[in-house]
Amino acid sequence: MIEYIKKGRERELDKNNTIEKDVRDIIDRVKSEGDEALRYFSKKYDGHDLDDIRVSKEDIELAYEIIDPEIKEKIARAHENIKDFAIRQKECMHSLKHEEGGKLLGHSIIPVNSAACYVPGGSYPLYSTALMLCAPAKVAGVERIIAITPISKDTGKVNPTTLVALDIAGADEIYSVGGAQGIAAACYGTESINPVDVIVGPGNSYVTEAKRQCYGKVGIDFLAGPSEVLIVADSSANPEIIAADILAQAEHDVYAKSILVTNDRSLANAVNDEVYIRLEDLATALIARKSWEEYGEILLVDDMDDAIAFANEYAPEHLEVMVDENRIDDIKDSFKNYGAIFLGENSAEVFGDYASGPNHTLPTLGASRYTGGLWVGTFLKVCSFQRMSREEAKRMAPDVAALARGEGLIAHAKAAEIRGK
Repeated sequence: MIEYIKKGRERELDKNNTIEKDVRDIIDRVKSEGDEALRYFSKKYDGHDLDDIRVSKEDIELAYEIIDPEIKEKIARAHENIKDFAIRQKECMHSLKHEEGGKLLGHSIIPVNSAACYVPGGSYPLYSTALMLCAPAKVAGVERIIAITPISKDTGKVNPTTLVALDIAGADEIYSVGGAQGIAAACYGTESINPVDVIVGPGNSYVTEAKRQCYGKVGIDFLAGPSEVLIVADSSANPEIIAADILAQAEHDVYAKSILVTNDRSLANAVNDEVYIRLEDLATALIARKSWEEYGEILLVDDMDDAIAFANEYAPEHLEVMVDENRIDDIKDSFKNYGAIFLGENSAEVFGDYASGPNHTLPTLGASRYTGGLWVGTFLKVCSFQRMSREEAKRMAPDVAALARGEGLIAHAKAAEIRGK
């Protein structure tokens, strides 16, 4: 049984027909006009003339001089953790070679040749995303990694901290373009930007729609909506920590969703009270308050089995489990659907956002039912190979020819039979 202590609105990927048409028009214009279209949209949406589409080496060097040296050091340390985790992921992937008689079968693991990493720069300069996208691409062995990221409306330049993060993480080319036009440029190319094989990274509804429309021409990671966290907690949990994590999620976006599922009514009420106490002096309260009031939820369940069942059905982007430490190992494998799981109150979701190592680019809106988050394998192809001896070809030919004739594909049969002579 589920009782809603606080009920929020439902969300879904934006299916606004106006957005779909607007994005289609943007893509068509970029395809036909190239750089000129990018400059037009920069002026229209960002209010600046875009002189240099590609960020120069000099601008990157200047960014290193501008930013706080302490932030640069922390970016470098976070990058090492993210890179190290990607290396360990790659080590789990192995080529395959199996020889039997006159038959050699296997697969090779091959990086895509080029990838575009979309780094948002709207409400906040998300330089953490620069690390999360470029580092695993670099570890995968992608030959050409480009970054597409919007300019600041205030300065007309890419945020300098984002530039440093992209450079540290291994971006080979950085372009001052964002939005649907940036996705279109990476997909179809312009005079300044050569097209890529895969586009990854989060963005607003226009960016997401552009990725959807470009999919097929290029590969993508997945279609992501606004961020979300689901916290499963029992009476042992700290309401102040839970409230802090709820607001960390809520300040992302007014459409972000934060959910607490607990079997303890006192905790449920304490968390709700604590959220409003913390909103009083939160610098980002304008966004966080609207997110919590519109979409935040607190659910009371009978027991942990009900909480686990709800979490698996909801399939959240971020799943936090704050239960008695002695129970975590017993229940952690019962959770099946999540982008990333954070076990115990010490494992803050924000650690995963920035520096612990696993990727923060994760599926939302129930997509974790069928996919995990971005990882080094996003940039790798598993491609099979086979080689037959003459004797093996002669042995296999009759079976294949018969199967092909059964389907009515006579040329297939003949292609087998010519090897069986």
